[in-house]
Amino acid sequence: MKILVVNCGSSSLKYQLFDMKDEKVVAKGQIERIGDDSLMKHETDSYQQAKVSVNVSDHMEAIQTVMDELTDPKRGVISSAAEIRAVGHRVVHGGEKVAGSVSITDEVLAILEECIELAPLHNPANITGIKACQKLMPDTPQVGVFDTAFHQTMHKKAYLYAIPYEYYEKYHVRRYGFHGTSHKFVAQRAARLLKKEDKHKIITCHLGNGSSVTAVRDGNSVDTSLGFGTLAGLPMGTRCGDLDPAVIPYLMDKEDLTIDQISNILYKKSGLLGLSGVSNDLRDIQAEKKAGNKRAEVAIEVFAYAVQKYIGTYAAAMGGVDAVVFTAGIGENAVEVRKMICKDLGFLGAFLDEEKNQLQGEEADISLEKSKVKLFVIPTNEELMIARETKEIGLGTQ
Repeated sequence: MKILVVNCGSSSLKYQLFDMKDEKVVAKGQIERIGDDSLMKHETDSYQQAKVSVNVSDHMEAIQTVMDELTDPKRGVISSAAEIRAVGHRVVHGGEKVAGSVSITDEVLAILEECIELAPLHNPANITGIKACQKLMPDTPQVGVFDTAFHQTMHKKAYLYAIPYEYYEKYHVRRYGFHGTSHKFVAQRAARLLKKEDKHKIITCHLGNGSSVTAVRDGNSVDTSLGFGTLAGLPMGTRCGDLDPAVIPYLMDKEDLTIDQISNILYKKSGLLGLSGVSNDLRDIQAEKKAGNKRAEVAIEVFAYAVQKYIGTYAAAMGGVDAVVFTAGIGENAVEVRKMICKDLGFLGAFLDEEKNQLQGEEADISLEKSKVKLFVIPTNEELMIARETKEIGLGTQ
């Protein structure tokens, strides 16, 4: 049973083809710079292609190019598109109307159109990719898997902002949260490792260039650090994280900034980059810290401290915690940052095993034997989560 997972950006397309019999990736690749000197990379077990130039003017041609590669007599892994039983699409925003993965219908597409103003950079590309697949594979089930859907289980006390209620009613201003597919994947895995798949309290830390922390109780999102947009919560690669709103008009007045200019600062010049003055990449900042750069050292401290605070907050929100999970680029690989985050979690009953913590990029229990709260590193796999959801929604019990 083959399932194709598609992730369309504004000028890119990433794809993975899964054989769901053993959940193995049989082919994967990406097309970059769609519409302008496009480049493609395609990989299978027996074939690995360096980036090559392709003539792709839009997402429709990109999907067709992917299908040509997948069915190519030499480089392909299937004989025809008919072998693809369903297509799963990563979709960023479904607003309040989508509370889970869904089969793509005209009604669902209309909801995605409505949510463009909530995700103007992502939803249009997601819609384009869906329509392209529908046209090329009209008889193949299409499923949307949403970044925001996992967090639709949050209670109003967690997702409402303390601003005039009319803005929620008129404009749907509330906490939505993101990275939901990743949080769901690692939380499910942690629950299995705990042998508590039905009743559990897990805090998942998706730490990368974009970062968020989520409280998961009994498989449901209780609270999450990202909010209406993708600025709130933890400081990220270039995004500011939590910020006193009074700072914004103050800086706009002092620096004579427009809305676009302050937005550019908060989204693209803040976070680890803004604090360190070095880079948005934690690896570069760590190298500078070792060289004696004090701003780099402080940037890492601010990041680790923010994660610590959210872990404590969400343990309180759930009335306890069974496990803390680290995932994504920083979470899976930054040994020293994990150590800094875990250093003061003893009050929760969480104790780090520093020797086990040296592992990078692989699943591990990094807690001491005496630790009442498990500390896990679990590599995320959003594409596999999308494939699983697609199989369940698009094919049911087939």
